[in-house]
Amino acid sequence: MLGGSFNPAHEGHLHISLEALKRLDLDEVWWLVSPQNPLKAKNGMAAQSERIAKARRVARHPRIKVTGMEADWGTRYTADTLTVMKRRFPAAKLVWIMGADNLTQIPRWDRWTRIFRSVPVAVFDRSPYSRESMASKAARRFWHWRVAAPARLAGTAPPSWNFMHIKRHPASATEIRRRLDALKTKTRAG
Repeated sequence: MLGGSFNPAHEGHLHISLEALKRLDLDEVWWLVSPQNPLKAKNGMAAQSERIAKARRVARHPRIKVTGMEADWGTRYTADTLTVMKRRFPAAKLVWIMGADNLTQIPRWDRWTRIFRSVPVAVFDRSPYSRESMASKAARRFWHWRVAAPARLAGTAPPSWNFMHIKRHPASATEIRRRLDALKTKTRAG
């Protein structure tokens, strides 16, 4: 599961998902398009339906599923979503996928340690966050549960996690939005 705002979805999300399929030996990757990330401003957030539609165009892979299930289930926090997922899909071997930037800021998430204790976590290198993320509070807290072989992660009991150094993809939703805003401003000006 790769959760996020996907505002907008981009090739970097696809890159991490394809790496996860390969390195973690997963059957599928689900993109969980958040109705509204509690840590992000609503201002500038596209409607969830637009973000889901864009994500489906970007995903374009038979083993990547785009979903808005958090809105359907009424869950707002990842810890709650994982609880529902484990109940609805008891036979599934779930793995939470995130970029290195999220490992750094996950202590700001609601009940963040429950996430690590619920499912294995796969962290993918993302420039420029590698060094900072490996020294983060979450990395230090769960250091002893770090799994060396990523392919075994899906079958390990939580807490377990792995940090994967991969070829980095330069795409950034923040940068995409900045460029789109600049283009809109330029178009209006004339």
